[in-house]
Amino acid sequence: MRTALLAFPIALLTLGASAQWAAPTDDVPAYHAQPPAPETTLPPVLTEAQLRAAGATLPWQIRVYALAGRIPRVLYQLPCNCHCDRALGHTSLQSCFSGTHGMECSTCAQEGVYAYRMTKQGKTPAEIRAGIASHAYEAIDLNSLSGQS
Repeated sequence: MRTALLAFPIALLTLGASAQWAAPTDDVPAYHAQPPAPETTLPPVLTEAQLRAAGATLPWQIRVYALAGRIPRVLYQLPCNCHCDRALGHTSLQSCFSGTHGMECSTCAQEGVYAYRMTKQGKTPAEIRAGIASHAYEAIDLNSLSGQS
């Protein structure tokens, strides 16, 4: 009985101490609330040649970057739910495509395709952010991307 009484406070202490490392459920990844200034030059989205040199072999990898290259200023205003802002210092979804992360992470890739499709439908970055927050991008099958995505 004494062991059980001693174990209970230790368990509570351990749980409390570990909570500081748990990700909050309402944590929104980094993004820019406003578009970049017109004179701002964003880091370029990697080209097909750069992707192939980095090891891209899947058709969806090339296609996703091609789509991202059409909407970099929209991607700049969107968060990335893989939380690469924490691990890689990304400042928005656009950061994923100025490096190789977007070809390695299905979350980034799906969000990029989702952002492109919603932009083509006339959605604003704020509306696209809401879709990303609700995980609407998860329905995108990267392996079935066509040339018309």
